[in-house]
Amino acid sequence: MNRQTGFTLVEIAIVMVIIGLLLGGVLKGQEIITNAKIKKLENDVSGITAAIYSYQDRYRALPGDDSRADSRFTLTAAKKGNGDGVVAGDFDSITDTDESRLFWLHLRNAGLVAGGADETQQPFNAFNGLTGVSTGAVITNGGIPGLFVGFSQIPQNIAQMVDSRSDDGLEAGGSVQAVLEGAAAAAGGTDYSQKGSLYKLYFAL
Repeated sequence: MNRQTGFTLVEIAIVMVIIGLLLGGVLKGQEIITNAKIKKLENDVSGITAAIYSYQDRYRALPGDDSRADSRFTLTAAKKGNGDGVVAGDFDSITDTDESRLFWLHLRNAGLVAGGADETQQPFNAFNGLTGVSTGAVITNGGIPGLFVGFSQIPQNIAQMVDSRSDDGLEAGGSVQAVLEGAAAAAGGTDYSQKGSLYKLYFAL
C-alpha cells in the first residue's frame, strides 16, 4: 500500500513562523529606515540654523541677503543680496539669482556647508525633494512670517508624523506647517487629510 506524503501540521507551523519572522524583519527594517530619514530632516534644520548663526556672527549679514558677498568672496555683483533682512524667493526656486538660491552660494563660499563655491543648487533631502531657506511662507489660517527651512516632496504620513513630533500636528499654525505639493500656498488645510499626497514642509527658524 502506498504511503501518502505531505507536510505535517508541525512542519506547516514552523514554515508559518519563519515567514512571520521574515515579514516582521522587513517591516521593522522599513520602520528603522523611515525613522532615520525623519531624524535626518530634523538634523538638517539644526545644521542649517547653526550655519546661519555662524555666517551672521562672522559677517554680520544674512546669507543669501548679504549685500557685500561679492567683496567677501570671488563672486559677481549679481550674486550678492540686497541687504534688506529677508531671503527672497521660493525656498525651492530654480532661479540662480533668487536670494533663496544665493543663500547656499554664500554658505558654500564661507565654508559652512558642503558644495562647490559656484553652486547655487539646493541640497536634496532624505525623501529626494529639495531643502531650502526663505522668508515668509503663506498658508491659509497660518503661515510663517519670518525665516524658515522648507522641504519638498515629503509624503503625507511623514509630514504629519514630523509635525506631531515637533509641533501640533496641524498643517496650518505653529512652528511646523505644510502645504500640498503643486497647490497654491494658500491651499493649506488643518489635518493632513490628503492621504498618499506629497507635501512641502516648513520649519520656522
